[in-house]
Amino acid sequence: MSVVAELQSLKTQKGGKRQYKDNKAGHLFLLPWTIGLFVITLGPMAMSLFLAFTDYNLLQAPEWSGMENIERMISDERLHNSLRVTFIYVLVGVPLQLAVALAIAMLLDRGMRGLPFYRSVFYLPSMLGSSVAIAVLWKQLFGTTGLVNQVLAMIGIEGMGWISNPDTALSTLILLHIWTFGSPMVIFLAGLRQIPSMYYEAASIDGATKARQFVSITLPLLSPIIFFNLVLQIIGAFQNFTQAFIVSNGSGGPADSTMFFTLYLYQQGFKNFDMGYASAMAWLLVLIVGGFTAVNFLVSKYWVFYDD
Repeated sequence: MSVVAELQSLKTQKGGKRQYKDNKAGHLFLLPWTIGLFVITLGPMAMSLFLAFTDYNLLQAPEWSGMENIERMISDERLHNSLRVTFIYVLVGVPLQLAVALAIAMLLDRGMRGLPFYRSVFYLPSMLGSSVAIAVLWKQLFGTTGLVNQVLAMIGIEGMGWISNPDTALSTLILLHIWTFGSPMVIFLAGLRQIPSMYYEAASIDGATKARQFVSITLPLLSPIIFFNLVLQIIGAFQNFTQAFIVSNGSGGPADSTMFFTLYLYQQGFKNFDMGYASAMAWLLVLIVGGFTAVNFLVSKYWVFYDD
């Protein structure tokens, strides 16, 4: 019995050494990611949280100011306007973008010749939509002498300066956001391909119309994909910056009609060198996005249906 016990003990020691070596190798592979997490993500976040309670102009050492930045945000009318503009952009642009993405995905799901080509063409705007080049092009299209007004003139309609008009400037950016429907479209298309055709065949035998099939079959079975796209697009829309910056030349005009929250944050931090206030604004944005995401997850149990 002692010999068997010794053999088992040696086996356990060898197994422990092998497990230690495996763990050591795993930790070494994780080391670059761990360093990046603390140096690139958590470290700057902690520093930003500290700066949110200071007066810091990038040139001098930060001075603790307590709740001064919070009180300033409560009374800042331009900040309130930037929140209003951003909320309109998100609450109008995201649902319309997802509706267009789903419609195009259903069209492509029917099957057509050259499907990979059309899928790539429709996805392309999502890759370019946030670029400076597309923002400049959009500014030219909706300018006073842009292509949009030229087309309207051909049918006898007098155009306007869509970008320079406070009543329509934000609408052009919402239209640009809708145009970048490629990414959610591809995800919708993948979800539609996973819905068994037997459900539609059974519904057709029962006499259900296409509209009824869409409401009773497609939407419930696609609801997890809709929820996934909704969360991602809301988070992305709140962070949009490039389009408003280029279209308004960084001013948020005309009359602050395109003053996104991120653009106002940029102005405070990098034009006014008020980095303490900008940091407080950044954490307000984190709380807003987190709040929207939490609400989406809480409400999802009433309309998102999973197979299990």
